[in-house]
Amino acid sequence: MPRIRPPRTDSKDPVQSSALAHQPELLAAFTRLYGTLWSHGVLDHPAKEMARLRNARITDCNFCRNVRFATAREQGLSEDVVDQIRDGYADGALSERQKTLLRYCDAFLRDPGTRDPELRAAMLRHFTPPEIVELTAGLALFMGFSKIAVSLGQVPRDMPVTVMPTPDR
Repeated sequence: MPRIRPPRTDSKDPVQSSALAHQPELLAAFTRLYGTLWSHGVLDHPAKEMARLRNARITDCNFCRNVRFATAREQGLSEDVVDQIRDGYADGALSERQKTLLRYCDAFLRDPGTRDPELRAAMLRHFTPPEIVELTAGLALFMGFSKIAVSLGQVPRDMPVTVMPTPDR
């Protein structure tokens, strides 16, 4: 598929100046929904960011993989933890909560029909039902947005890690 070039804009925000800018009303609606998820939810920002980054690695979205949201960083998500959001994380130094979160992400992203009672029980040990709902909705948005970015043309592989303000509506 040919790369769809973004329209020319004066925005320094990479999302606002992306190919999605060809559909301003759609982009505005997405921005409101995404901002609500990030800044008006119940799940902590580091957990949401870990889920978003796990999705980025699975979908191979360069933009998503190299962006960090500021609030997750402010709440303690370090690059050391980010480096562990890869295949083989179960054997790493992440907490049980973090490993459970990534297992849930993998199940959602790779085989959403999986019914794993052990994973469900583990999720309920570490997360409340409202947090699980928010995480699941977030994963759907992360996957959808990354697939859009990949399909319409990614940023270069050498994009540096970039800290952006946390989305708000």
